[in-house]
Amino acid sequence: MLGERMLKALNEQITKELFSAYFYLGIAAYFKDKGFDGFAAWMEAQAEEELGHAIRIYDYVFERGGKVELEKVEKPKQNFESPLKAFEAVYLHEVGVTESIYRLVEIAQEEKDHATYQFLQWFVEEQVEEEATAKSIVDKLKIIGDNPQGLFMLDRELGARTPKLRTLLIPAKE
Repeated sequence: MLGERMLKALNEQITKELFSAYFYLGIAAYFKDKGFDGFAAWMEAQAEEELGHAIRIYDYVFERGGKVELEKVEKPKQNFESPLKAFEAVYLHEVGVTESIYRLVEIAQEEKDHATYQFLQWFVEEQVEEEATAKSIVDKLKIIGDNPQGLFMLDRELGARTPKLRTLLIPAKE
């Protein structure tokens, strides 16, 4: 059984993960509007991944006998000065998510909730990857600057990561 403090924190994290999905969809919309379909596809795939994180915590709360309390999800920013500014926002967002996961780990340690501590280790490892990936893209965009060829190439590279739900739910155009 989850303690009251841990349950509240996990429910807050579900909302944060749902916001993350919404956040990435907002940035995807920005990129689609600008004609960067590869960047948009990467963001859409990231949105799906974040939704998966929310579901993972949602399921865990029920497994531990808790009650899920869904909260309002705020509207994300959808306008950016450049692809670099959008990915810088992504990196800062992921740093914030990491801090939030660390707070959950601290609560689990304080409450001697070993099961939740173990459950959260997957998220700790995931955030290392999330931050490193976002930072790598930011670094590439800094090198590229406003070079159209470089932006085109990175857009194509990131477009190789396609959203899975889109592939499953929406038939391919012929």
